Parts: sequence; structure tokens; C-alpha cells
Amino acid sequence: MRITVLGKSPSWQDAGGACSGYLVEEAGTFVLLDCGNGVFSKLRRYRDYLAVDAVVISHLHADHFLDLVPYAYALTYAPRQQPVAVDRWPGTPQPARPRLLVPRGARQTFRRVVGAWGSEDLIDDAFDIHEYAPGEEVQVGPLQLRFHEVPHWLPTCAIDVRASGGGARPSRFIYGADTAPTDELVRFASGADLLMIEATLPRPERDGVRGHLTPAEAGEHGSRANVGRLVITHFSDEMDELWARREAERAFAGPVSVAREGAVYDV
Repeated sequence: MRITVLGKSPSWQDAGGACSGYLVEEAGTFVLLDCGNGVFSKLRRYRDYLAVDAVVISHLHADHFLDLVPYAYALTYAPRQQPVAVDRWPGTPQPARPRLLVPRGARQTFRRVVGAWGSEDLIDDAFDIHEYAPGEEVQVGPLQLRFHEVPHWLPTCAIDVRASGGGARPSRFIYGADTAPTDELVRFASGADLLMIEATLPRPERDGVRGHLTPAEAGEHGSRANVGRLVITHFSDEMDELWARREAERAFAGPVSVAREGAVYDV
């Protein structure tokens, strides 16, 4: 299983960067985890967007789903998606319609967002939408996806991605999404080969309900979960990445990587 970082920024993009987006590949199957601001153009650097089998959205904050809008426009209006010949494209009676796995209530959110300026069915019509529930398991080719709710400011799921790869023990990749400090993620990620975990904050939130982790807290979660490798992500280029990695390494004794666009991890 191969994971490519398309975007690792928090809710505001790095200079020239993109928000959350991670491409998972296994045996010719392609799954995009989250599709935040700028991710669609980054995806096109690596794979044909029509070849993506499924897009999975962890939660309904804009920095995790907003580029579904340009993606949907491409699926709707691209010349090669039309039923008749356009330019060098011969036309197709079966335009690509990738699966879109989203939290419950997402259809209504999408209609409200895109309906503000155009057809509210844009995303509905472009994708084959399934609203998943926490605890549900979904198969996409050789990849098995499992969802587990973690605490954030609205319903959010971490995602367990497993691929058999023909071996006796399936490889496991955990995408932690956005989360406050929580035992839920520790239990869910227990024993995983790789945990990709947010490290948004230079220090904990000072007021109100927690919603994110610091790099040190990310390291603590990885250590308690006894994962093989840790990748910290979802932080701004305004935060020193060497400092962030050292903070995570204080708590996690295994290998720690700092997510960068274009970075590739094999599990």
C-alpha cells in the first residue's frame, strides 16, 4: 500500500500548498482521503482524476472537502466525460462517477454550499455518494476501510485502511483526521503500521473545547498506540517543522516523519 501526500496544510494553505488530501494506492485501486482546498490540482500531478475509485471525506470542515467542488465540475463538464465527441475525445455513454464516502448529513451540506451559486445537485450528480456511519466497514477493491469517531468540533471519523497485499497479515494505515486528545484514537490505531496524525497546534487551545493536537501530543498518541511509524501532518508552514518533529520524537521512540507535499510512504 502506498500513500502520497497531496496536501498537508491546516485550514489555511501553505504558500503554494493545499489543505488535507492523501492518495492511497493498492494493486491498481486509488482512494483519495479528504479533498481540501487545492487538493484537486495536486491530484492531477500524480493520477488521472477519472481513475480514482473512491473519495473519502473524514468530516465536513471546508479544508477537508472544499475541492469536491472543482472535482465535481470536472466530472460534469470535462470534454471526455460528454456523451458525444468533443475535440479529440470520442464521447462516452458511461462517464466516470467515482464513489464518494461521506459522513451522515453530507448531502445536505453539499447542496447548501453549491446551491448558493448554482445547481445544488452538482456533487450529487457527479459522484456515487454513500453516507457512512462510525463503525461501518467499506470495501474498495483490495482496500478495506473502517471508520471510528474521534472528538472534534463536528462529527469526525479517523479511518483505518487495510490491504492484504497477499501476505498473512494485512498492512494497516491509520488516518487520524482532526481530533482533540483522545483515548479513542489510541485504541483505534493500536498496532498499526503507520499512523498519520495531525499536529496542528504549537500549544494546546487555551479556552473552550479542544479540537486539535500539538506535535508532542501526536507523539504521545503514537507511543500509546504502539504504532510502527508516525507521520505528523495538518500544520502550517509558519510552524518550524524541525521543532515539530523533535516534539513528537520526545514521546514516540519509533521513526517520525513530517508530511510534505509529494512525500510517499509505503506500508
